[in-house]
Amino acid sequence: MDIFLSCDWGTSTFRLRLVHTGNGAIQATLQQPHGIGQMIAAWQQQGGSVSRQEYGIAFLNRQIGELERQLGTSLGGVPVVLSGMASSSVGLMELPYKELPFSVDGTGLLLQPVPNGSNPLLMISGARTATDVMRGEETKIVGAAAGLPETGQELLLILPGTHPKHVRICNHQVIAFQTFMTGEFFGLLSENSILSASVKRGGDLTDPANHRAFTEAVQHSRRHAVLQHAFRVRTNQLLEGMLPEQNYHYLSGLLIGAELHALPDGCPVFLLGGGTHLRSYMLACEVLGIDAGALPDADAALVSGQQRLLLRYLTVQGGEKF
Repeated sequence: MDIFLSCDWGTSTFRLRLVHTGNGAIQATLQQPHGIGQMIAAWQQQGGSVSRQEYGIAFLNRQIGELERQLGTSLGGVPVVLSGMASSSVGLMELPYKELPFSVDGTGLLLQPVPNGSNPLLMISGARTATDVMRGEETKIVGAAAGLPETGQELLLILPGTHPKHVRICNHQVIAFQTFMTGEFFGLLSENSILSASVKRGGDLTDPANHRAFTEAVQHSRRHAVLQHAFRVRTNQLLEGMLPEQNYHYLSGLLIGAELHALPDGCPVFLLGGGTHLRSYMLACEVLGIDAGALPDADAALVSGQQRLLLRYLTVQGGEKF
């Protein structure tokens, strides 16, 4: 098997990639603003004449067909690996969570084959603790594991995003994790609260004024409770004349700084993210004196994790067919 199709089907976005298994190179990509949420809404609107699983797989197959048209070649027989919300209660098929611990090489994660004509599907389930869940991050952890140091010491892996995860790893096992709502709170405060008139997306942390606002907020997060200090975003504009673009980064620094308060002392920290998220968390760690290392891009880790789990599944099955 030289190629496979990587499908990352999140709440708001659908991504399909053709991947070469030899070197992990992405040979083609298709992305649609048609996440699981939109798929469910469309399925409900058509009146339920087919099951949710049948409707979702039909959508997936249409995207495979579109990728074939772009490439000018058939993808018949190429397996599809799905992770993320596809295996959730609102996805194609709900799969049970794997209870911790699980090995960072993917041993123990639930892999579910699904018949689908010429493109068999392999779905990856999520993981859970007694009080928390993840879907999709487990696959990224598997893909990024090779970048973690060989040590018996406990490590902390942070996956930034809308709902960041702080994952504790010891002896190659995921032993615990916590979910934070940092990104979602940022969206709510910046778009649907009194603070929305005081913030505006613009520029990045390479701008000196934005950089200064962000680092100042991270420092303030150590000294003030976030529920009290969030109103400072409003008074920054009213009383100090801070521009909304800088206030945007101030609010980001305030919330990321508050999240990082939860880090245990003396535990090596690694960040698995990409783009703006990774830069923001790296800077926040620097401001707070946290020695953090950056792992390869989260998208690359997802694809690598899917490939590793697919090859593991095929090896266990004793061949190259589902």
